[in-house]
Amino acid sequence: MVPRVIYGTGSFSQLADILMPRRRHADAPVIYLVDDVFEGKPLMGRIPAIFEDQIILVSAAEEPKTTQVDALVSRIRQTFGTNPTGIVGIGGGSVLDLAKALAVMLNNEGGSADYQGWDLVRHPAVYHVGVPTLSGTGSEVSRTAVLTGPERKLGINSDYSVFDQVVLDPDLTKGVPREQWFYTGMDCFIHCVESLNGTFLNAFSKSYGEMALTLCEEVFLGELPLQEQREKLMMASWHGGMSIAYSQVGVAHALSYGLSYVLGTPHGLGNCLVFRHLSEFYPEGVETFLSMQEKHGISLPEGVCAGLSDEQLETMVSVAMGMEPLWENALGPEWKSTITPERLAGYYQRI
Repeated sequence: MVPRVIYGTGSFSQLADILMPRRRHADAPVIYLVDDVFEGKPLMGRIPAIFEDQIILVSAAEEPKTTQVDALVSRIRQTFGTNPTGIVGIGGGSVLDLAKALAVMLNNEGGSADYQGWDLVRHPAVYHVGVPTLSGTGSEVSRTAVLTGPERKLGINSDYSVFDQVVLDPDLTKGVPREQWFYTGMDCFIHCVESLNGTFLNAFSKSYGEMALTLCEEVFLGELPLQEQREKLMMASWHGGMSIAYSQVGVAHALSYGLSYVLGTPHGLGNCLVFRHLSEFYPEGVETFLSMQEKHGISLPEGVCAGLSDEQLETMVSVAMGMEPLWENALGPEWKSTITPERLAGYYQRI
């Protein structure tokens, strides 16, 4: 679990005070990874960069890659010759995952692709802080830094990935485009549906999942003022992330990983594209999702997989089949008796 968190409108202004006691000396910088959507925006002027601190703008247009993490590690080591005081990720789930992975790899040898999997990290990460500017991914609270590698899309899943500090300021989510708001919020909703219907469910994950699900329904089916929407969705994201931290996601996420790996489909959108076809697994969840989609007038792309080559489809299926903990959570230890490559190919061909 994240050991320290502050929440509230305007709490981003406390970031300088949070970082100051962690600073070792003037030559040990803080590295800020910031979503480049904020380039030229007022938020850039509020980042408390001092001494040798660096602000690195990163694009969230594509899922974070192992090669991107390795390049950042090399850049920081060559520039400073020592580890920084800390890493601060400011952005959506992709930027937060990148920050977690960078913090891990600065203290571990080899390439980040070597650590894609469960509990492979040997040494604690560099101090790192998460500041979400989107709500829904749960990356701010999870132990996973999802990366696309040379062979697969899979997270660095480790207790060392977890942020040391998180700053939850609902004001930072102002101005998010409507479609992005919906896709990312649905990532949270789908987290909860998969967790609450999974075989790994326990009292801890159930309590967080139920709260997150209730908050999502209030946000996406209710008539809340915008400020309350922002606040409740930020809390839904936190609770949803906690729910899957002690259980697991399921069918939609397994299939979404295949989409992202082959086509580069953004994670939230990928979950939506897949989930609408999964009523045989999550009938109530899909019905609620379709109601939310209709209420907010969201049109999902059609024919996304129509032009796939046989090789691409095979790769997509292989990536999805490789997500064994997700399938086991969804269907139990005998999941391979019902989930076949042919069946998964059928789902992708409907998208």
